[in-house]
Amino acid sequence: MRVVRSIEQLREALEYMRQGGHAPIGFVPTMGYLHEGHASLLRRAGEMSNTVVMSIFVNPLQFGPNEDYDSYPRDEERDLELAEREGVDIVFIPSVEEMYPQPTRTTVSVSELTTRLCGASRPGHFNGVTTVVNKLFNIVQPHYAFFGLKDAQQVAVLRRMVSDLNMNVEIVPCPIVREGDGLALSSRNVFLSPEERSQALVLSRSLREARQSIEEGKARTVAEVRELLTSVISSSPLAVIDYAEILTFPNLEGLENEVLLTDVDGEIIIALAVKFGRTRLIDNNVFIPKEVAAVV
Repeated sequence: MRVVRSIEQLREALEYMRQGGHAPIGFVPTMGYLHEGHASLLRRAGEMSNTVVMSIFVNPLQFGPNEDYDSYPRDEERDLELAEREGVDIVFIPSVEEMYPQPTRTTVSVSELTTRLCGASRPGHFNGVTTVVNKLFNIVQPHYAFFGLKDAQQVAVLRRMVSDLNMNVEIVPCPIVREGDGLALSSRNVFLSPEERSQALVLSRSLREARQSIEEGKARTVAEVRELLTSVISSSPLAVIDYAEILTFPNLEGLENEVLLTDVDGEIIIALAVKFGRTRLIDNNVFIPKEVAAVV
């Protein structure tokens, strides 16, 4: 495994791999502090690619002024151990100065899909995401790029960016990885106190109960499912709901309260963002209501 810290070094290394016939190239962008969710992305990249590139970069553009950029967890030594264990070929760890050597005057923006969910709660966040991912795609020029569906809105936004700009890369969404008790893996979980960690299980529980209620025909409309989500999450005293939404996926279009979910064509996403203390967690479930309801 090779670790490089400059764009020039990375391009040289990748050119060597291409000339040696080691394509296709799979790319896993990360902000570090890796966990089993990241490891699952790396394994998927290894299955589909001959060369696996991983980046570690905490991107300042996607953090708001009152968010946790400075305190975002970092552990490069541990990250490199995990990357080597998962068979990564090249790890790119640029500094902020390497990625942004001058004030950024050019940004990439995807409209509409970024106005809801985390885009509404974190203004400017997705402009930072799409800008840095665009830069990384230009640097790495991968055939495949792997992203976890825990950040399902991010996956939808990046797929739309790639489609709209005719970028020669395939976005590969990968399933959410959870702890044994159901909590979705996140680098921010380390900030949870033991009590917050225990109460955070209400996210996955509310998603399970919402889906089950649709399967059994107990909650049929958008309003009924949203009410169920709010009720279950509010049973946790420490939970502060940012949003609990039901949208189409991947277009992230709103649905009227009275709409019957089994009348919706295609997939929906039930998406949550909930704060426990200073830690904001997200979770979601993407599925086709007509298919799950038909099981009953």
